[in-house]
Amino acid sequence: MDIAGYLASIFIGIALGLIGGGDSILTIPVLVYLFSIDAVLATAYSLFIVGSTSLVGSFSYFKKGWVDIKTAIFFGIPSVAAIFLTREYILLVIPDDIFTVGSYTITKNILLMLLFAILMIAASLSMIKRDRKASDEASQKRQFNYLQILIQGIFIGVITGLIGAGGGFLIIPALVKLRKLSIKTAVGTSLVIISINSLMGFLFSLSHTFVKWGFLLSITSIAIIGILIGSYFSTKIEGDKLKTAFGWFVLIMGVYIIIKETILK
Repeated sequence: MDIAGYLASIFIGIALGLIGGGDSILTIPVLVYLFSIDAVLATAYSLFIVGSTSLVGSFSYFKKGWVDIKTAIFFGIPSVAAIFLTREYILLVIPDDIFTVGSYTITKNILLMLLFAILMIAASLSMIKRDRKASDEASQKRQFNYLQILIQGIFIGVITGLIGAGGGFLIIPALVKLRKLSIKTAVGTSLVIISINSLMGFLFSLSHTFVKWGFLLSITSIAIIGILIGSYFSTKIEGDKLKTAFGWFVLIMGVYIIIKETILK
């Protein structure tokens, strides 16, 4: 399974380069299902892999002018604060066994994976649905709603802290719908936010995480190669098609995780 895991790692970067998210959607399952890593530890590893690949991938979007700096800053500050509180306090107090129904026990690992899957499905539906009104409004002058950005940033921070996801599958819909950014600017801005959130989240985890650096750096290096490939091909694909494909991809992965953690357990 290790060989399959390493091969899958390149698609982590490709997904990130193409759609500004989806990396954690692949990273968590790869670490948990292919490398048999504990889900809680996988969230910490995912933060490093996602943050590093996002940082590399954001450079090409900066060069193309596809990053909204103001949004990234105001989104990032509350996110980082929420990540710190979540990793240092909330995650540590969740018991290993939550509750039992018959012979089936909801553990901390299963809870995190199911939460991850549910949020993936919710985000995917908002991306798949065609919103003609939102498309029309995108050409109008964008309004910067500080309260909306603050609330969304805190929410993303909590999710990032809990499940080790960079949050691109939640950030991109928020930027498209709340800020009326084009999909490619939303992708570029998402990469910057993800890199800040994820790397800070990993740093907050170091005090209570044993890291196998050789393994972690090898996966990250492969993912970085993938993001360079994905970033190149992102210029060749139409934005609307990218958004829809992203939504379907997230939906499929979300349903698979739910089946894997419940029916197939």
